[in-house]
Amino acid sequence: MLGKTANGLFWMYRYIERAENTSRLVETGQRIALTRLDSPDDEWHSVMQTAGVAKAYNRSHDAVTKEAAIDWMLRAKENPSSVLSAISSARQNARVVRTALTHDVWEAMNGCYMALKDVLARRVNERDLPAVIDLIKERTALVRGTTQGTLLRNDIFNFARIGTFLERADNIARILDVKYYVLLPSVYSVGSSIDNVQWETILRAVSARGGYRMVHGSQASPRDIAQFLVLDRKMPRSLEFSVTKIRDNLEYLALDYGERHRSHELAESLKQRFTAHDIDAIFDYGLHEFLQDVLGSLNELGQQIEKDYRFYE
Repeated sequence: MLGKTANGLFWMYRYIERAENTSRLVETGQRIALTRLDSPDDEWHSVMQTAGVAKAYNRSHDAVTKEAAIDWMLRAKENPSSVLSAISSARQNARVVRTALTHDVWEAMNGCYMALKDVLARRVNERDLPAVIDLIKERTALVRGTTQGTLLRNDIFNFARIGTFLERADNIARILDVKYYVLLPSVYSVGSSIDNVQWETILRAVSARGGYRMVHGSQASPRDIAQFLVLDRKMPRSLEFSVTKIRDNLEYLALDYGERHRSHELAESLKQRFTAHDIDAIFDYGLHEFLQDVLGSLNELGQQIEKDYRFYE
């Protein structure tokens, strides 16, 4: 496969995942802000930090408000990680690699872009926000569904999956890192209604509440939530699940091409961090420090994949 095609597939699916994750963060910020009795707008700075867009926001805004933060994350053209920007970039990459996609995948991608371009053409008011977020999740899920149902399991599929799960792992690590003080609360907030709502909100942000209850029951605890989102092998948005998929799809590429690269070593090394430790060992090391290590490794891995498969040649 040409490096340009691999690059287009990798980034198309990263941007699709980014758009959905950003919409989930907006939904999370809205839910958490409703639990705050004072300064509800303060939560939005934390939400933008999670998305990695706070610095750019601060350069163009004098203060953080809910309305401005939501608009920045959903539709600001100046924000390359806004939902509208991400979907536009995904479609542009899809056009570059259109011959590698099935008709169904292209139609789903193009339909996603057209629908979201229309609904995000104007500022979203609070009343319409839930419906808009649902639409974003539905349209991005349709692209993934047609991908799963119609693409051959070849290098095209593998680059799509690697892009998806690199973005997903990066997102869940950021959510946990910015919110780790909620998972490890002070004695003053443990067991309070606000504390419980924030735990629930973290699980909701990654569609993990139902799965968590199946595994751990209805009682939420910091240790169990962290274990579920970091180390659970069956939870499709956990860090370990995502890293495992990245490693596996890189291995499929090695089999297809008959050669291994440094990116394979980095992926295997990253995978070993999860199999070698339990959640208690991670807490002993420091959840924040562990997540920072993972984020750095994910960034290094992404850059190495681009080099190994000559994305820009």
